[in-house]
Amino acid sequence: MHPQLKIEQDGRLLRVTLNRTEDNGVSDSMASALSVVLLSAHETSDAVLLRSAGPDFCTGRIRDAGPTPAASEAYTRRDEYDGIFGSYHAMRSAKVPVIGVIEGRCMGFGTAIAALCDVSFASDAANFNIPEIGHNVMPTMVMSAVYDRMNRNAILWMAYSTDFIDAERAMAYGIVSNVVPAAALNAEVDRFCRVLLSRPRPAILGLKEYLRVAPRMDEQAAIDYARSLHSMVNTSAAMKKRH
Repeated sequence: MHPQLKIEQDGRLLRVTLNRTEDNGVSDSMASALSVVLLSAHETSDAVLLRSAGPDFCTGRIRDAGPTPAASEAYTRRDEYDGIFGSYHAMRSAKVPVIGVIEGRCMGFGTAIAALCDVSFASDAANFNIPEIGHNVMPTMVMSAVYDRMNRNAILWMAYSTDFIDAERAMAYGIVSNVVPAAALNAEVDRFCRVLLSRPRPAILGLKEYLRVAPRMDEQAAIDYARSLHSMVNTSAAMKKRH
């Protein structure tokens, strides 16, 4: 596993910590390793808790150091971005929910993966931005993650302005689920994880599966899929157990 990803199995919860403490960035190789973890998480876990060693959640994408500079031709360079795009796909496709915990700055790639979390908690001291255009880089990588998570006006305002927004506005924009006072953040995250993990596994996985698939369907197909999934999950033995 990647040395800057900390992976801990805690019962049915998989704790994943971004652990690049020198700058709180996420390198391409870290993103690729994260994809592997997320896509196999269901084998051991019912949920993933994603956070950073801090003090910032993520200050953006960092190109891995290497002997050669970035390719100058676009066709060749395109493959360099697979780690990032693959991590977005992995967050959407992970069979178990990904719970995000956001503290400090959440920038660029950080904003993207915060928005892609299935449930997320932000400290009231957290702030968010999409800084790429300020560095003469068009932020289409981030936009490919948030286009269906945030409203259009919010995406374009953040992308054009590069301004930071606070956690309350991030929640209004759809980037995070909840804003919690910093002093109470860990307690609230722990409480939610206990609640989530008390739910039957078929329901935990079924909810994410439906919201991953149904938005790409037409109305009747989404209804038929809901009917099928409802019958399958609710007749499973795990749903009949008393807690």
